[in-house]
Amino acid sequence: MSKFKFNPELNEPQIQAVRAIEGPVLIIAGAGSGKTRVITYRIAHMLERGIPQSSILCLTFTNKAAGEMETRVKELTGKKMQSLTVSTFHAFGLKILKEECELLGYRKNFSVYDETDKMALIKESLRECRMNFHKVDIYALGQFFSRIKTGMVQWNENASMEPVFNEYQQGLKIFNAVDFDDLLAIPLDLLEKHGDIALKYRKKYRYIMVDEFQDTSLIQYRLMRLLADSQNANICVVGDDDQSIYSWRGANYENLLLFEKDFPQRKEIKLEQNYRSTSAILNAANGVISHNTGRKDKKLWTGRQAGKPITLFYPENESAESDFIAARIRHLMIMEDYKYHDFGVLTRTNSLMKNIEEAFLAENIPYRVSGGTSFFQRKEIKDIISYMRIIANTSDDISLLRVINTPRRGIGKTTISALSDMARKNRSSIWDSISRLNLERSAGQQGLFADHKALTELDGFSVMTENFKSLFLERKGENGKPWKLSGCVRALVDNIDYWGYLVIEHGKDEKKARWKYGNIEYFIKMIENWESDPDNLDAGLYAWLNRISLITRDDGEDDNRGKVNLMTIHAAKGLEFPVVFIAGAEKGLIPHERSVVSDSGEDEKEDNGSVEEERRLFYVAITRARELLYITSCRKRRRLQNATDCCPSPFLEEIPAQLIMLCEKEKDTEVTGEQEDIFMEKMKAIFDKPQSERGK
Repeated sequence: MSKFKFNPELNEPQIQAVRAIEGPVLIIAGAGSGKTRVITYRIAHMLERGIPQSSILCLTFTNKAAGEMETRVKELTGKKMQSLTVSTFHAFGLKILKEECELLGYRKNFSVYDETDKMALIKESLRECRMNFHKVDIYALGQFFSRIKTGMVQWNENASMEPVFNEYQQGLKIFNAVDFDDLLAIPLDLLEKHGDIALKYRKKYRYIMVDEFQDTSLIQYRLMRLLADSQNANICVVGDDDQSIYSWRGANYENLLLFEKDFPQRKEIKLEQNYRSTSAILNAANGVISHNTGRKDKKLWTGRQAGKPITLFYPENESAESDFIAARIRHLMIMEDYKYHDFGVLTRTNSLMKNIEEAFLAENIPYRVSGGTSFFQRKEIKDIISYMRIIANTSDDISLLRVINTPRRGIGKTTISALSDMARKNRSSIWDSISRLNLERSAGQQGLFADHKALTELDGFSVMTENFKSLFLERKGENGKPWKLSGCVRALVDNIDYWGYLVIEHGKDEKKARWKYGNIEYFIKMIENWESDPDNLDAGLYAWLNRISLITRDDGEDDNRGKVNLMTIHAAKGLEFPVVFIAGAEKGLIPHERSVVSDSGEDEKEDNGSVEEERRLFYVAITRARELLYITSCRKRRRLQNATDCCPSPFLEEIPAQLIMLCEKEKDTEVTGEQEDIFMEKMKAIFDKPQSERGK
């Protein structure tokens, strides 16, 4: 057997995994054990052994992962990968559909419907079945149709919608279209019913690999099984049942058991050496996950030093929690020379992020949000900020176009198009065009168009903007008492009747309207807190907009230090950071309250399967950390405007006590003047370098 030059970079189990290319292979790859390296080296080894690129199929779960794997194989081999197939399951399904579309009754130029197209066709299908779509949750129905197609549910759950589903399917065929679920369901049906087609693909792809196998759904497993066929097929699956966290979207970690049953002659290899985390972090993760039952027996280990213990902090509430995280980031940057992009702040749900965002804003800490929407990027918040921006600068066309008809005031596309044309012609702002039209109207001139209602609304919009410009900038109230900025924003929200707009937009879903309006209330409260800071010497409109510009702008990295990564734990899967904060480690959040079920009046009981998935999620969060790990658990947390007592997550008790250091106070996050001076000297040295050398 040939020996290739990159063998010394691999440990012994990794070398075994790379060389085991014949027959079925199960690789159990623990967190941080070099899984991606093994897969890419395995492909490179196959190519060196003379296996054609076209015979290799590697299936993974994201386009990004597929692209990274292909790039790394190119770097290892120095060869072009023109015939190698590294793709997601859905992209591979699309490839089959394109090759076999005429057999399936589709024309070659078929479309793949996105979510918007899908919802529109479901509405039309409801109409065809003489059902009132206003009384149906279209999104929920679309999700149900998805579960039907992928075999997750049967019709006995919602049989009344079967005619609608059939109409929807017929509509797809008429429009020569498929939806996202069809990219798996149709190829599976094709291979099951046409043995000759299945044989063609088996002969073509003689070496199959599946990455993140624990996240495959049952339909994906069946598709893979049809391609592999024989018990002696060259099929290699790589996964870790301890990191299966996507059951809500169909993932089935028990596919590992199915693989063992279907391929009894498999070779099993365990990758247990972790290259990512310190032993303290790794032992904490092992302590937690060991409480799950029915898992593959393994214990991760590392050659790295023990490192610092895990810091556990019990803040009084979510505000103290956010302040602690922001202060600790500042402290570590100054004292230990970390950069913003070295930090990952993980939450169980997106709703926990807004307090942390506020703290980052107060400390001028740049960040990016993944796995959810930044508070400042929510539509209702962007709308109010856009009003504030055009009050500060009427030449801000982007902000003006966003709110000129929000809430709706009869200024339609024709009017906006005419304003834009005038602005281009005169090389001026759209606000200038509005002013020109208003002048023409007051002088009795026809102007660009004769829509008198639109002209009246434009005049009202400009008068309202000018009035609030005076209020925001002068802030003169009755009896000489000055207005606060927060009061000006509240008056603006009331004046445009944003609540009424939300009610109209969301129809009967008043709960959603109230939730969005609650975000605006929180935004105003955020301004109030900023105004009440005694160290704040300028609490005006321009100062506030300058503060949030760091967060709302989309201009990439903030110098060589990057941005803090704020994300849900699900979004952090596959990533790693030198320093990780896990916020909100409380019962009801992790494990989430959905993992506790109640049987009509009986005492609450735990759904063991759900709790075990929540434990796996906590395990994934812990194993994202390389050097330092901080966990916070609030004593109280505000829910529905009321502060409620919190209990620490039971998972915290599963971390060996000797690995935890309790943080009683925040004093060690304080920085002396001398330390600040040292930090500023470091920053000066960085910025004195040429741009190309920064960060080295």
